[in-house]
This record gives sequence, C-alpha cells and structure tokens, in this order.
Amino acid sequence: MCQMCGCSLPAAENHSATSHPPHDDGHEQLTVLTNLLARNDEAAAHNRAHLDMHGVLAINFMSSPGAGKTSLLEATIRRLRTQYRISVVEGDLATENDAQRIRAQGVPAIQITTGNACHLDASMLHGALHDIRLADVDLLFIENVGNLVCPASFDLGQHRNVVLLSVPEGDDKPEKYPVMFRAAELVLITKSELLEHIPEFDVQRARGSLQKIASAVPVLELSARREIGMDAWIDWLHAEKRANDRRFAAREQVIHEHAHALGVAAEARTGAD
Repeated sequence: MCQMCGCSLPAAENHSATSHPPHDDGHEQLTVLTNLLARNDEAAAHNRAHLDMHGVLAINFMSSPGAGKTSLLEATIRRLRTQYRISVVEGDLATENDAQRIRAQGVPAIQITTGNACHLDASMLHGALHDIRLADVDLLFIENVGNLVCPASFDLGQHRNVVLLSVPEGDDKPEKYPVMFRAAELVLITKSELLEHIPEFDVQRARGSLQKIASAVPVLELSARREIGMDAWIDWLHAEKRANDRRFAAREQVIHEHAHALGVAAEARTGAD
C-alpha cells in the first residue's frame, strides 16, 4: 500500500496518518488506510455518477512505466477521432510531456501531476473532471501513473480497467503483480513487434500466468507503433461504448418515467383540491 512504498497520500485529503504514526502492531496504519480507501470509494462513486449522467465511457489505463500507454492512446485516437468525441486525463509524477503528445493529436488532455504519489485517486480525477465539458465527450481515457502496484487499489470512477503488459517486461508479471491483473477487464500485450527479438517472452506463458492467478480476463496482442492487432482493440472499445450507450438510454428512460409519474401525481392532487 502507498504508506509502505513511500508515496504521498492523496493531496486533496487531510489524513490523520501524518500526525498519528502507526503502532508496532500496525492497527493504527490499517485503520488509516481503510478510511482512506473508503473516502476514495465515495469520491469514485460520485465521479462515476457524474460520467453516467452524460453517457461518458471512462477507460482507465494501467501498466508499468514505458509499457506503451501513451503510444496506444495516440494510435487509438487516430482511429477513433472521427467517430467519437475523446478527452484524455494524464497522470504522471511530473511534466506535461504525455499530455502534450495527446494534444498534438487534436484531442483535449488534462495533465495531473501527482508529485511523489505513485497513482491517481478519485479526488484527483474529480478535480480534472471540472476542467472537462463532459457534455461534449463520448470517450474519456485515463492514463494512470506508471506502476503495477498502487493504481489497482484506487477506484477512480472509471467503467473499465485496461492493463498493458509489454513484451520487454517479461511474461510472468501477472503472477508477480496479481492485484493489478485481477483488476483488469482487458489485458493488452503491447510492443508485440518485439516478440521476434525477445524470445524470452512467450505469449502462451503470459496467458498461463493469468490463469495461475485465477483470471479469465481476455488478452489481446498488439503493436501501437506498427498498428498491428489494433482492429481487435478498437472492436472491444466499440462494444464497450455500445453497452454504455444502452445503460445510458435505460437510465434516461427510468428518469423520464419517474418524472412522468410525479407529474401525473401532481395533476391528480391538483384535481382533488
């Protein structure tokens, strides 16, 4: 957890952890971290409700540093910018380098610099959402801080988690970082153009590593640089967007029916008077 790996607690929160160091038995620390996650979950639920109100599908990208998140976003935007209105939230400890790359694709990008925090949290995303006109967004991509540990523990309010596993990292990462890969709704094996140069990475072993942690998550191989295997990824996004649109339509129907019922009841009371 973040208290143990040395990153700061979310800046938007005023946590008692700073004035109450953990006891030797760890009970104090466990209480603080439990409260931290509970508050984060409340903020995440608020974010998700805000996104749902506008029918926005939010996808959270997680991976180790250098796995190709930004390159994949660039390639994805090139494929989809004429079909969907896209915005991106970038998370890094410092610099606006990745946000600038996204803006060069003609898409708005909000940069969150976390200082020494090794993950985004829901309060950080909430602040970024205030800088985005969600009524003009169909797809929101969130590029989390590069880290295979902490981001998996913090719900942001996203609808889907996509975890990238790049070929240079090795095929055993799911077993080494099970919390991250269990949180995934999709795993992308990225930089697949390097498979011929890195025989140590075996795709079947990577799939087997996922099976060993009891994950049945779908796995796709792709190369954003060469745009190989992108069709299956884009198809997955289209399917998720259609499903999200159906949820949005069903929600709007319920709201409409409720408003209609209230109107009928009000008319009945007026007639009775």
